[in-house]
Amino acid sequence: MANLKDIRDRISSVKNTRKITEAMRLVAAAKVRRAQEQVLRSRPFADRLARVLENLQSHMGSGESESPLLQLRDVANITLMAVTGDRGLCGGYNANIIKRTEQRFAQLKAQGFNVDLVLIGRKAITYFQNRAHLYTIRATFTGLEQVPNADEAGAIANEILAEFLSGSTDRVEIIFTKFINLVSSSPVVQTLLPLDPQGIATPDDEIFRLTTRDGRLGVELGKRENAQPALKPNFVFEQSPDQLLDALLPLYLQNQLLRSLQEAAASELASRMTAMNNASDNAKALAKSLTLDYNKARQAAITQEILEVVGGAAAMA
Repeated sequence: MANLKDIRDRISSVKNTRKITEAMRLVAAAKVRRAQEQVLRSRPFADRLARVLENLQSHMGSGESESPLLQLRDVANITLMAVTGDRGLCGGYNANIIKRTEQRFAQLKAQGFNVDLVLIGRKAITYFQNRAHLYTIRATFTGLEQVPNADEAGAIANEILAEFLSGSTDRVEIIFTKFINLVSSSPVVQTLLPLDPQGIATPDDEIFRLTTRDGRLGVELGKRENAQPALKPNFVFEQSPDQLLDALLPLYLQNQLLRSLQEAAASELASRMTAMNNASDNAKALAKSLTLDYNKARQAAITQEILEVVGGAAAMA
């Protein structure tokens, strides 16, 4: 009977675990919708800024800007920004970013560059701080909102911008997880500095839209629509286009960083939702298997008791 009690307790534990994982899945699904809404709210500003910069570039012509954010340097020092989450229970999301960061770090080191790290998220910070003898950490950021906002992106952008303008780093790359769909994401490397605003209003740029059909979540990809008109050839600037470009490029950098953080947040939430869904399915299957084992053990115990009664009755006869 002790064996039956152990199995019954384990079934109860598995069912309680399934309730927790199912609740976490629902919370992650709700937050993915919130991430989508925030991306959609920030899209008009991003579109208008991209069009303005594109028009300024076309009005000035190529090679006229002297902005330090646009000028290419002889690269000696490179900063890698790694974006992970503060929490786990999201499948391979954090591990994939850490692995991609290590690969990129080793690749740049092999080419003779000096490489340091800017870490965003507690998981990356803990991992690389435990290996501080191998990696140089320039700055760390943690405690961001589940869906990052412009203020947080601005604080990080100001930090890396100051390092770039001071000359302590010649190139900044960000490694984050690009959101593809609810079950797929991909770690990517993107150059943040120096900026390259040529062609920033990309016509095939996509944005995810979370949908619900027949009670199941799905993702549709929509094309970015930029309806901002081009500047007229005889347009007169109150300030020089170069001054306007210098003022707008930091905003463009912040917007690029914000979008990367939002993509990473959406990927983390989708990974957590998928992981919790798989955990719920596994818990359900395990509970079913344990129930069968419990029934078999209970049947065997009853059969054994019957045999003992029959054997005792036969002995008395």
